[in-house]
Amino acid sequence: MTGSLLVAGTTSDAGKSILTTGLCRAFARRGLKVAPYKAQNMSNNSMVCLGPDGIGAEIGRAQWIQALAARATPEAAMNPVLLKPGGDRASHVVVMGHPAGEITSAEFIGGRTHLAEAAHAAYDDLASRYDVVVCEGAGSPAEINLRAGDYVNMGLARHADIPTIVVGDIDRGGVFAAMFGTVALLEPADQRLVAGFVVNKFRGDEGLLAPGLQQLERLTGRRVFGVLPWSSDLWLDSEDALDLDGRRAVDRDAALRVAVIRLPRISNFTDVDALGLEPGVDVLFASDPRDVTDADVVVLPGTRATISDLRWLRSRGLDRAILDHAAAGRPVLGICGGFQMLGRTVSDPDGVEGDAGAEVEGLGLLDVTTTFEVDKVLRLPVGEALGASAAGYEIHHGRIARGGDEEFLGGARAGHVFGTMWHGSLESDGLRRAFLAAASEVLGRPYEASDVSFAERRDARLDLLGDLVEQKLDVEALLALAEHGAPAGLAVLPPGVG
Repeated sequence: MTGSLLVAGTTSDAGKSILTTGLCRAFARRGLKVAPYKAQNMSNNSMVCLGPDGIGAEIGRAQWIQALAARATPEAAMNPVLLKPGGDRASHVVVMGHPAGEITSAEFIGGRTHLAEAAHAAYDDLASRYDVVVCEGAGSPAEINLRAGDYVNMGLARHADIPTIVVGDIDRGGVFAAMFGTVALLEPADQRLVAGFVVNKFRGDEGLLAPGLQQLERLTGRRVFGVLPWSSDLWLDSEDALDLDGRRAVDRDAALRVAVIRLPRISNFTDVDALGLEPGVDVLFASDPRDVTDADVVVLPGTRATISDLRWLRSRGLDRAILDHAAAGRPVLGICGGFQMLGRTVSDPDGVEGDAGAEVEGLGLLDVTTTFEVDKVLRLPVGEALGASAAGYEIHHGRIARGGDEEFLGGARAGHVFGTMWHGSLESDGLRRAFLAAASEVLGRPYEASDVSFAERRDARLDLLGDLVEQKLDVEALLALAEHGAPAGLAVLPPGVG
């Protein structure tokens, strides 16, 4: 078969990524060659994959995970346009895996034609090579103020006559109104491609929900393909920083307490997901000096704006809290931008982060200087540290110069202060255990290594999601929808904005 399906949402964070990921796994189980696709993603959480030429390319983390769910090799075409917010009114643009300037909020309606062309070309390419392309929309298709320049939701659906389902988060309340209103606000040609709905995050007795679902079907002339339950076990790699609650240990009193600094432009914060899977580690995100006081380990994560976030760190007094933490002999780990903050200076002569000529002092915990360069480094390094093998990925403009400190995973180490340029290195089980053992030794406390395999846990979560989709949704009907397109004669709901 060949076909495509677009998963749209009533709102941002309604469950589009979860549903797309689950469908990728469910369809792949049927022996189909499946590709995920998101025309445009806005996220500072990204991943590196290799292009056919062997050169690194950057895509959204969610599409990388969806490719794993589909048992496909991640590639740039799966997320051809990635916007990385650099401020309130501008975003850095990545096209087909490589930097492509900036776009401002004023350009969102009429200034993205070139991005639409690149995105549609990438979709057409995937559709020619895969049996099924499961597309994820962005935000809501009912953002009618942006419809003229849309190529991610109904603009994409219209480009290739892609049948569309709308997912809504019932946990937020008002899901029936949101689903009906999403369809009704679309112009008639768009409405004719919306074939039905999926309810997400339902808790309780589905029998109580049934009358509402039946009435929604009567009112819209479109079916509900199923109801996904809320599950605490569906922790997947996050796409953005909307909800950073941490990962709490069962026995918090005995756990190693890790405070991750919640930077305003935090990026690739999935670096600490692997720590959160360790049964003896308690991970929380901190934005106040008091949150650091009781921590055993402090982690400075990646950031899209190192100099700006370093200034923020000082404005909140977090710099002093981190320095006091290190002076007390407790471990500190910096990752990419967070590592650069631990050095002596950070400079941006060409204004890569938007402030040409800026140079600021770092925290001075490592003998390292950082200079931003225009060209971005995209690599998938492998190596060894602390007696264990490790792998990761690099996404950065910063070039470091290390002084007398020892090398540590592309970065530097001075005693109990660690800094690495490698995102994802803690996903290497041996390296993670070695780091936790080293931190525990510094703290003078016992450490009992777990047998947690991060890769196995991730795949198990993908299988769990696939199981839920198989059990709770009409997968065969969704597959038929992808193959045959939206049914003819779907009702047009008023007002049907044109």
